[in-house]
Amino acid sequence: MTTRTPQAERSSSSADQAGRDSSLSDTVAVEARGLTKLFGTNRAVDNIDLTVMEGEIFGVLGPNGAGKTTMLNMLATLLPIDGGEARIFGHDVRSEGHAVRQLIGVTSQFASVDENLTARENLWLFGRLQGLSSKRAHSIGDDLLAQFDLTEAAHRPISQFSGGMRRRLDLAASLITRPALIFLDEPTTGLDPRNRSQMWDTIRDLVAEGSTIMLTTQYLDEADALAGRIAVIDRGRKVAEGTPSQLKTQIGTSSLRVQMAEGADTAKAVALAAELTRVTPIVSPTGSGFSLTLSDANQAADVLIALRNHQLDITSTTIEQPSLDEVFFALTGHTSETRLPETEVSQS
Repeated sequence: MTTRTPQAERSSSSADQAGRDSSLSDTVAVEARGLTKLFGTNRAVDNIDLTVMEGEIFGVLGPNGAGKTTMLNMLATLLPIDGGEARIFGHDVRSEGHAVRQLIGVTSQFASVDENLTARENLWLFGRLQGLSSKRAHSIGDDLLAQFDLTEAAHRPISQFSGGMRRRLDLAASLITRPALIFLDEPTTGLDPRNRSQMWDTIRDLVAEGSTIMLTTQYLDEADALAGRIAVIDRGRKVAEGTPSQLKTQIGTSSLRVQMAEGADTAKAVALAAELTRVTPIVSPTGSGFSLTLSDANQAADVLIALRNHQLDITSTTIEQPSLDEVFFALTGHTSETRLPETEVSQS
């Protein structure tokens, strides 16, 4: 197989950039217009438009069941497109599937490696399946094992690998032919914090070496940390797109976070804050505090004074820029961790 070499090496994307990084190429890596996928009467992907530029990390953010994986599978030629059109580096996904597959690498949510083979044997097999000679497949496989810190485990069967090692090997397998575009579907699902951080570093390194990354995630901090631009997907529809900073400023200039004292009535505090600001607060996962976005930072004083007047004790408060979680809640009415009802989705 032949692969397309990106025009130049790119620096990694920054979540704080005000717009598309000026160092990026003007080449369009992914272009989708009206992309649609039907499963019976369910529109799993509903008329989505996307443009991904060469050299960037583009994030697709949404909860389980939002349609992220389905959309990625269509772009990667793994599912037929029911409506609209898509191009990968100018090649039509429908009519030029073979050319598209030569340009992409895909790392799915679940490891595609063979558990009965060793890490080295898996990479050799992937290389042979992609048309490499046996010697070349071994050479590239050994280089990738070193790159992903798996050399010491090269001769161990995959059944003995940890979750983080499996994810690294799966990503390595998708890089056998050094594709110009890499689709990463929930790349850190199930990883512990250390392995997750290592995966983030690997993704940044790939972009610095010239790859373009399109990744799906349900983790707000992951999208914030990695992606230069983000498309927010909910129930098959794209509800927003922009840099993390642009998305945050859409819903307010400040975010008030309040941690209630032990035994304090959080529900009463939330109701009071909502009444004062006309904004629905987001209760923390532990139920011991809340956050809400404010169009005017001075509203924070009104909320805190009201809590004090009602003798609702707090332990800490902060005022900062809104989080992506608050952005997602404002756009969709639920958090990104919400799993959509099975009746509404067929694939995530």
